[in-house]
Amino acid sequence: MKFTVADLLDQLSLDTSLPKAKLEKALSLSDAADLESLQIGLDALARLGVLLDDDAGVRRLDTPELVPARLRCSSKGFCFALRDDGGEDIYIRDHLLNHAWNGDRVLVRVTREGGRRRSPEGGVQCILARQTVRLLAQVEQQDTRVVAVPLDDRLLTSVELPASDGSHLEPAVESVVEVQIDRFPVGQFAPLGHVARSLPVHGGEAADLDLLLTKHRLHERPAPPRATLKAPVAKGREDLTAQPCLLLEGWQGLDRPGLPALALEEREGGWRLWVHSPAVAERIGLGTSLEAWLREQGEAICLGRSWLPLLPPALAKASAFQLDRSEAAVSVALELDAEGQLEHFRFCLSQIRPVARVDQAALAALAERKPKSRTLPAALKGLKDQIPQLEQLLSLASLVRQRRLAAGSIDLDLPMPALERLGDLQVPPPDVAHQGWLVELPATDPMGLLREAVLLAHRALGHHLAALALPALYAVNPSADPTAINEVAKAALALEIPLELSDEGDASAAELAAAFAATDRGRALQQQLRDNLKPVQWSDAAGPLALAGEAEAYAPWCCPSLHYADLWNQILLVTLLCDGKDRPTVRHKTCVDLASDQCHGAIDWPLLPPSQLAPFQEGLSRGLAQRLNGRSRFLQEFQADALAMAQARAAEPLVGQTLSGVISGVQSYGFFVEVPPSQVEGLVHVSSLKDDWYEYRSRQNRLVGRKFRRSYMVGDRIEVEIQNVDALRHQIDLAVPAMDAVAEAEGGAIDGMSPDQAMDGLEPEGES
Repeated sequence: MKFTVADLLDQLSLDTSLPKAKLEKALSLSDAADLESLQIGLDALARLGVLLDDDAGVRRLDTPELVPARLRCSSKGFCFALRDDGGEDIYIRDHLLNHAWNGDRVLVRVTREGGRRRSPEGGVQCILARQTVRLLAQVEQQDTRVVAVPLDDRLLTSVELPASDGSHLEPAVESVVEVQIDRFPVGQFAPLGHVARSLPVHGGEAADLDLLLTKHRLHERPAPPRATLKAPVAKGREDLTAQPCLLLEGWQGLDRPGLPALALEEREGGWRLWVHSPAVAERIGLGTSLEAWLREQGEAICLGRSWLPLLPPALAKASAFQLDRSEAAVSVALELDAEGQLEHFRFCLSQIRPVARVDQAALAALAERKPKSRTLPAALKGLKDQIPQLEQLLSLASLVRQRRLAAGSIDLDLPMPALERLGDLQVPPPDVAHQGWLVELPATDPMGLLREAVLLAHRALGHHLAALALPALYAVNPSADPTAINEVAKAALALEIPLELSDEGDASAAELAAAFAATDRGRALQQQLRDNLKPVQWSDAAGPLALAGEAEAYAPWCCPSLHYADLWNQILLVTLLCDGKDRPTVRHKTCVDLASDQCHGAIDWPLLPPSQLAPFQEGLSRGLAQRLNGRSRFLQEFQADALAMAQARAAEPLVGQTLSGVISGVQSYGFFVEVPPSQVEGLVHVSSLKDDWYEYRSRQNRLVGRKFRRSYMVGDRIEVEIQNVDALRHQIDLAVPAMDAVAEAEGGAIDGMSPDQAMDGLEPEGES
């Protein structure tokens, strides 16, 4: 079938009926089998009350009782529906999944409302889109059947294979198989599939990348459509080629996305900071086949040493900035006072000529250079004329960062480990991170310098588009749940970390981040804080972005080669600059400057004609923000897998060795330990601790032996032995060495005893 239920519903509106012929055309359906599938889908959705199919056409119905969500299952069989609207997660019992799998987009009907410490419950009514159409698996014989058992233990199923695929039962070299799903489960019938190909498990870095791409269905990416690129408009373009703007370089991988350029000018009472974005929007049209392809891709994806770019090669080459070459840009002039506070801004289409590249080596040499030194380090020789501007940029970035942190933004010292195969994944992007926190970057990092400028530019556009009531994509995330943050604070206090709480006994996430950074248990505590921060979501409504210290509106637009959302907003901005009405009628002689914040509150007429505004409004009304949120989650899952694979491969040669690590988390079943240098995290299971009977004290984040009082708590340094590494499942088994010997030295105490025997005559310390 060429379409999903989600594709079908995206074509429908609540207001008007869509003729069936137009629906078929929109879904690119022509042959009889596809048309029959469409009718089956329409009949089923009509019975669910999701749409109305009559002689006038097809119209979507308002169904607030059906909640769109995405399934997240665990290996233990627990499944939750994560609502698209950000509401409370819905617990789905296994018999109410209705054959939905982990990652599927679904419609859920709530059957029981949530209560205190209890999630609402519901059942899957309809599967909107399948997440897993191919999977990695191992082939097993079960009675007379040949089945594929998924490597991902969150897929709580097995797939029946044809008997001919039994040839993969005993491979000569250890391998896994890629399975194509031919039929998803229906009624009492199990899913069917076939082996598409076999992949080696120990084939080196290239083979590991192939495994990752296959797992996430990126190895067969659709080619972009052929398209003729438009030339940027020349009329009204500001000539800024005399301005000494700089290109800041952080990424080195093949096909890396292009980044904005910066320039700084002094003005009375402060600075004028210019941010120049590559002019991608002017070269494509909204509603074209190329724009639709870009919308479907959503993000540029870093593979480590290379990228899967968002933009096709021709568009990337045409829009990329080059040194000493006149380039089209979309720019903003940010006027800041002497304290780094944004006062005014103005957007424009421009022509720029970058004069120099700035990398980490140059910024490090600048930081180490003595103020009155007459010698110039080699890394700065190409930047001799730009040193004053660079020094001012660094000073301004420091002021802006301080203001951002004071407004509640959170930087955590949790960088990627220094593993060579991670490549550009080690360098965070220069915009907001979707995980809800920013990686703390040193002053000598070009991405850190670029980040502060880009965050300001995105805040400026957010305020501008919200004030003009234009259909934009906003990045939003609320502040963290105070109850969850207080639990982290309590855990820190139990570890005797000094904290300053409010009169009500509360602490903010930003305050905790600052306090944790100054302790020897900082990394483990910051990880706990990280896990309680709200993720960033795309939305069609303006709102706060706590991550950037923004309370009103934040609209990304500077990185159109990195995120489709930036491209969407840049298209909207360019449309406003080129076609916006700056006065009610041609008879009015006084115009307003639509590019500047000076026009806010002065406009009471339509800025764009309905024909230009409709495609933007239609895109948002059809769930564009929700789809981009899905692509963001997909990107995070891929990057987490790439990191875990790299860490596991780094740990494999260390099996059998004893290394020093730090306890990063404690649970009733054991504790997790991070082992440098890869920061790989493994589990010491409580059953392997033979020297005592250990009880879990959740409020203190520790395990405590009932007899000998030995404790394991978050942040403790500990020696562990790496016992086993499963790179495919990213599982690392650890053990505390010499536990057996200690148990024998104590005469076998605790080992083999019941809890009552172990506690006989002992008084527990604290609460369990």
